[in-house]
Amino acid sequence: MKPAFHSTPRDAAAMTASATIRVARRYDAPMAQVFGAWLDPAVARLWLFATVARPMRDSAIDARVGGRYRFVEDRDGRIVEHCGEYAAIVPARRLVFSLASPDVPEAVTRVRAEFAPVASGCVVTLSHTGLPASRARQARARWTGILYGLGATLGVRHDAARAAQSLYSPRLVTERNHAIPADVLFR
Repeated sequence: MKPAFHSTPRDAAAMTASATIRVARRYDAPMAQVFGAWLDPAVARLWLFATVARPMRDSAIDARVGGRYRFVEDRDGRIVEHCGEYAAIVPARRLVFSLASPDVPEAVTRVRAEFAPVASGCVVTLSHTGLPASRARQARARWTGILYGLGATLGVRHDAARAAQSLYSPRLVTERNHAIPADVLFR
């Protein structure tokens, strides 16, 4: 009888490989408004890590480099936290933060959101690095939904297709990387 799970060298390599995902979305809103939605706890709790079925129960944001954030959700009676530290905050241009989440319990990852002006609005390009390769597709789908929620929360037109056309074709990048040193993760 074959065991339900067995590890092979190929399985071990897939678990230690590091992936980067990129997602872009265009918003018909000023960059300052879209950027501000990431750092205002009352607004961010409505869309960042939240879904219609699982709104955030609590949120706290210390919006400064070295400051921390925390979002708490009630996931079917279980308290779940998404937290991290801000590594860079360039108003209306860039936000970089670490992310510890129960959705990727084996890693502390890094998220970078870049804001670029376009006619009648802006494009947000999000990169999430340090993901276990086995979690990349799930993370990409989750960030796609989160960025959709940002547009819905702001009540503005938002379009992933127009963002992708104006920037690049979103792609999944996978590379072997056994560990991300802290000095790289928190740059």
